Amino acid sequence: MSMRGSAASAPSSPPAPPPLAVAGARLLRLAPSGRAEIVDGIARHFDRLAPGAGITTHLRLCHLLAQAAHETDGFRTLEEYGGGAYFARYEGRRDLGNTLAGDGARFHGRGIFQLTGRFNYRRYGALVGIDLEADPERAKEPAVSLATAFAYWRDRDCNEAADADDIIAVTKRINGGRNGLAQRTRLLALAKTIWV
Repeated sequence: MSMRGSAASAPSSPPAPPPLAVAGARLLRLAPSGRAEIVDGIARHFDRLAPGAGITTHLRLCHLLAQAAHETDGFRTLEEYGGGAYFARYEGRRDLGNTLAGDGARFHGRGIFQLTGRFNYRRYGALVGIDLEADPERAKEPAVSLATAFAYWRDRDCNEAADADDIIAVTKRINGGRNGLAQRTRLLALAKTIWV
């Protein structure tokens, strides 16, 4: 028996995932309390859609996932917490395109980056080819949520801030200010240990 023949029949271990692959197990290391349907939905589509948003580097990936983990309460929700009374704060907000009665509740935050307001549902729905203005509930479907998050990321030029490793600038582009900056910073540091 030749040595070459023996080596060919030896069992091989499964290949390691690529360094930037977004698998469910890695997302759960970032956010251990994540809901399975959200984590699995993100993992199923992430690697295919990421290049279209320019998520092709370690820093871009880690910044995006840190922001996503914060905005979704650790991948536990794709819908803003609150009810009718809370969502009333969006009512009549022309800056959000909420001009009709009931728009505040109808277009409350949904999705990975909490898409809010009639204008944003119309804009980002059009960018991903889904009429979210007519059917806002679809924005909380994991695959749709991921597509709108990538469109939002691209639209807000977040890659530039991520390339500079500027968590404050990325947070401002995602959330409009510094809301949750301490947690976003911790999540970013953790992401950098997971995707190496």
